[in-house]
Amino acid sequence: MRYAKPKSIDEALALLADGSWTLLAGGTDFYPAQGNRPIKDHVLDLNGLQQLRHISQTDRHYIFGARATWTDIIRADLPPAFDALKLAAREVGSIQIQNSGTIAGNLCNASPAADGVPPLLTLSAEVVLRSASGERVVGLSDFILGNRRTARAPGELLTAVRVPREAATGSSHFVKLGARRYLVISIAMAAARVVVDEAGKLSDVALSVGACSAVATRLQALEERLREAGAPGDVARIVEAHDFAELTPIDDVRGSAEYRRQAAREIVVRALGGALAASGRTEDVAA
Repeated sequence: MRYAKPKSIDEALALLADGSWTLLAGGTDFYPAQGNRPIKDHVLDLNGLQQLRHISQTDRHYIFGARATWTDIIRADLPPAFDALKLAAREVGSIQIQNSGTIAGNLCNASPAADGVPPLLTLSAEVVLRSASGERVVGLSDFILGNRRTARAPGELLTAVRVPREAATGSSHFVKLGARRYLVISIAMAAARVVVDEAGKLSDVALSVGACSAVATRLQALEERLREAGAPGDVARIVEAHDFAELTPIDDVRGSAEYRRQAAREIVVRALGGALAASGRTEDVAA
């Protein structure tokens, strides 16, 4: 076993180019996964890379450094479109986990129940991947490929998550369903982001459901129907009529596939209701 703790991104990329490493960021998933087994993989500890712990802005993007923690996100001064992400951040384990767990670790772990993914999907988030040979940007919807599978190639390091400014508009909300209120893996979760125009019409909407498929899923057909209707008061009726065919839930100890599908319908309505309420709309959208 080799262990390295680089002090610069270039040093980390050089090490990645020279062998196979398990990346260690917050460690909140890494250590529990070891169980009682000894660590045998080469470990590249990223906690010395201070350049990767930031939340910043450019003219085109909001940028979350790979080592930005959930507590960093909760405390950041961000527009209402990020409220769903902040709500999800408060659901990531305990406060101790939120203090250590990182946004990049949550994405690279690629759990179907990763709380951060649905809100980031509604923000059209992208990931920045760097290697010794260059850099590429991949949409989050193309980055997470399945349960514990991502598009990160050998030698690549996820250095940032970025959100286009044009997607960071409107208001948002996040709803998580679990067997108890806190410290629980999701049975289902939903994120919604809405834009209401000056006439009170729903001019844009982004919806995502997690823990009901191998990868959290944008509900693009439902989004289109809601945009076409335009009336916030029609939200519950339109969601109720949607078949949620995009989802492929499974039966497990936390819930049946059918329960998850029905729960998704309910929490999508609640997420939309919360987002509309945050926008100043007070229509009753309860199913």
